[in-house]
Amino acid sequence: VQLQASGGGLAQTGGSLRLSCAASGSTDGTYPMAWFRQAPEKEREFVAAISATDGSTYYAASVRGRFAISRDNAKNTEYLQMNSLKPEDTAVYYCAAKPYVHAPRYDYWGQGTLVTVSS
Repeated sequence: VQLQASGGGLAQTGGSLRLSCAASGSTDGTYPMAWFRQAPEKEREFVAAISATDGSTYYAASVRGRFAISRDNAKNTEYLQMNSLKPEDTAVYYCAAKPYVHAPRYDYWGQGTLVTVSS
């Protein structure tokens, strides 16, 4: 499975951006997906995840209420709508996918897309 992230860029504080992650290769769309991010000189951290089937979503406390993860299984694409952006949201954002529903970790990773939020 190959993941291609896009949609990053520059936004002002309080602004919005929408990230996309398209999956290709050996995939039927039924796998958990997520977004992670890594700010300069910091560890990669979890942002949001969405289940493979029932659409259940999970968020880091720092983004809950501002970000929304979604997916379109017909297009093998997941999205991250980011609203009310803050300078601390500045990071490289990575999409990730598990190889199957109950896999213990995310084995597939996109190349990352940079989000910069100016104050």
